[in-house]
Amino acid sequence: MALQQAWARKRWTAVGQHAVFTTVLAGSVLVALAGTNMTTGAALPRVGPAVGLAAWYAYWIALRGSADRPPPPYLVGALAVWSLMAAVDPALLPVIVAVLSPYWLRRAWWPAGGVLLLGTAWAWQYFTTDSSVDVRALTACLPGIAVAVTTVCYVTALDRESHRRQRLLDELSATQAERAAAERQAGTLAERQRLAREVHDTLTQGFASIAMLLDAVRDDLPAGSSAARRVEQAMRTARDNLAESRRLVHALHPAPLDRTHLADAVRELTTRLAEETGTEAYTVVTGRQVALPPGTEGELLRVVQEALSNARRHARAVSVSVTLSYLGDVLAIDIQDDGTGFAPASRHAGIGLITMRERVTALDGTFAVESTLGEGTTVAVTVPLPVEPSASPPQAVSGIERMAPAS
Repeated sequence: MALQQAWARKRWTAVGQHAVFTTVLAGSVLVALAGTNMTTGAALPRVGPAVGLAAWYAYWIALRGSADRPPPPYLVGALAVWSLMAAVDPALLPVIVAVLSPYWLRRAWWPAGGVLLLGTAWAWQYFTTDSSVDVRALTACLPGIAVAVTTVCYVTALDRESHRRQRLLDELSATQAERAAAERQAGTLAERQRLAREVHDTLTQGFASIAMLLDAVRDDLPAGSSAARRVEQAMRTARDNLAESRRLVHALHPAPLDRTHLADAVRELTTRLAEETGTEAYTVVTGRQVALPPGTEGELLRVVQEALSNARRHARAVSVSVTLSYLGDVLAIDIQDDGTGFAPASRHAGIGLITMRERVTALDGTFAVESTLGEGTTVAVTVPLPVEPSASPPQAVSGIERMAPAS
């Protein structure tokens, strides 16, 4: 809405400027023609330059769209034509008002200088015509010049104040939009935390109770019986769903980034992966760390969580690495494993990959998956870094944390 209002104001300002130019030029030419014999020889020296000036204005100001920033060639050519017209007929002196019309609303001294120039030219013409200056006429002219200068300066001040208020309104709109975005983000985080608590207090606790009850039932059944085997299968299913519900809770409610940085949170993920699966998992950080907005770090952490979860469930990898590279204007994150891999062209993207891509795209970043059957998988993420980092954690230039397989 603010942009539309600005365009409308600019359009009407240009229309008013063109109207002033046309009115002043046409009126001056008519006044000059009224004081001469209406013959072709008398009219042509007055009408010809006026038509040329109108064409010059139309080319540089109207057609080229330079109403708000008139180019120097326009001013030089228009002043030359005006000087010729004033020399032909002093009644054309007011044409200077039309010549300087593109400058009226840019700077206060432009209209003031134009009016003073017009008054000076009139006085010079009056003196050269009568060889003297009428004191009474000059005295009457000075208040008129002062009133004209005051009027145009006042109009210029009003236009500048209008632009200043429009800028304030634009800044207010931008601030309100940022506040609304922050409130939406806070609401989203709060809803994620609520869902995490609900899943933990219902599904996770329920699966844990089922696993414990099935374990007790298995102890009461004869070893190797069909009933014991079915109970064992049901118990494995309950434990798998328990692990999945815990993974979902961690995805909805990631590590508390308000107490740590993204690199530290990623190290915690690889440490947990190594401890729980026996996989060699480690984190590498290069470059000067830059603090990202909390929402951005949270989204990136969830992407890393999902990539590590996929490596844990599907890759059967021996080694998994996460590399965070701070490259000045971008942050590159690579999650690489040496597992079974897959052929991307022959595999449909699962909900995990789709979610990761959507998260990265929302951060104006890029997301790519490279995999070859039997040669592992690499997930590559890049996101822009803030131009002016708000804070940087006191870290070394590079760091590696490696977890050996659990014995």
